[in-house]
Amino acid sequence: MGIFTNFIRKIKEKSEEMGAEMSFFQHLEALRWHLIRSAAAILLVTIFAFIYYDDIFNGIIMAPTRASFWTYQMMCKMGDLFHSIIPALDAKGFCVQSINFPKLINTELAGQFNLQLNSSIMIGLIVGVPYLVYELWKFIRPALHDRERKAASGFVFYSSFLFVLGVLFGYYIVTPLSIRFFANYKVSDAITNMFSTDSFISSETMLTLLAGIVFQLPIIVYILSSLGILTPKFMRDKRRYAVILILILAAIITPSPDALTMLVVALPLYLLFEFSIKVSAVVERRRKKRDDELMTQ
Repeated sequence: MGIFTNFIRKIKEKSEEMGAEMSFFQHLEALRWHLIRSAAAILLVTIFAFIYYDDIFNGIIMAPTRASFWTYQMMCKMGDLFHSIIPALDAKGFCVQSINFPKLINTELAGQFNLQLNSSIMIGLIVGVPYLVYELWKFIRPALHDRERKAASGFVFYSSFLFVLGVLFGYYIVTPLSIRFFANYKVSDAITNMFSTDSFISSETMLTLLAGIVFQLPIIVYILSSLGILTPKFMRDKRRYAVILILILAAIITPSPDALTMLVVALPLYLLFEFSIKVSAVVERRRKKRDDELMTQ
């Protein structure tokens, strides 16, 4: 009987192990379908961008290289506004009348086709990021407790909103200011600027995508504050260092001797940091309230 009992117990243990393994593989299967749907959405956007690439290239990609671009027009208006407030301030350097952007060159046989294909894929990735976040949230959501699910209910919306806001900031602020500087920068008149298509597209994509990632700072702060790693007091104490880092980052992004141009980039980043402090403070208040409720029970 003892042998039979041990045999039955071994079968039950093996069944539980197999059940756990099946559960694990089922989770992998669910994750696979979430990723497949995300890839399908990105592929659809990529195909759309590839088909209408002429309009996208001339109307969106190359738009920051023209003086008629929205950002440059607003800079002229802002320069006039600053001059009216401070008459001693010269607004001419802030206004962009011309870019002098050279024609792009292609040095490879399949260069233009690769340009169209790679650009379409990058557009698909950038546009498809919010949907990818949504699919990942659908996969993670069932594993959360009700309180955790409620606390993170707006994760997809806020993460997508901040990413789109960062992409717009990168496209309308960071990219044109960088193009304006580098297109007109010369070490010597003996050197003629001739930019390759790969160099231009990769730089524009990097600046735009990087800005979208940087604008995820409040989400990162929310997660770290929820884990108790980051506190609003710590962020307030390190504010002066954050300001220095923001100014350095703004100077790197827009390597222009014009201080106003640097401030145009630095101000939104500083506001983003201050907003992140508010987010951390809200998380800390919720955590203290939850701990007080547990202590009173």
